[in-house]
Amino acid sequence: MRKQCKRKIWAKVNPIEYAITGAAITAQDKLDKLRMSELSAIESMVKGNATTGDWKVLVDMLNIAETMSSNGIGVEVLEVCQIVQKELEAAARRYEKTRKMGLTGTGIRYIKELYALHDLQRQSISRAEFERMIEKTINYIRSNHHRVVHIT
Repeated sequence: MRKQCKRKIWAKVNPIEYAITGAAITAQDKLDKLRMSELSAIESMVKGNATTGDWKVLVDMLNIAETMSSNGIGVEVLEVCQIVQKELEAAARRYEKTRKMGLTGTGIRYIKELYALHDLQRQSISRAEFERMIEKTINYIRSNHHRVVHIT
């Protein structure tokens, strides 16, 4: 007797709507929420009263922007990423010594430039591709832990 395939019918998911949502640009409300968290972290860094959570938000933005640019989405961002990475490392070292989180003038200028360029990166790709880049960043951090700089 041959095996018979039973087709699964997913009543709760509309496959056409799901495909359209994945292929569309990321929804504005979700992008706005992400932008607000990044902008508040930048503002806290500028004022000098940032927390380690704010620093983590900026590091996540940096890592995703770097992954996207190394995969061909906004190649010009890579140079800015290298400068911002050095500035964030210096801010972390300064925080370990003084317990005050903040950036230098150069760091503030480049973190704002990185934010603007990364926002253009996010707007130029589909939601599914953006989620793929986030997943790729997470996997890179996991698999290349010997190359990733960890600051506690």
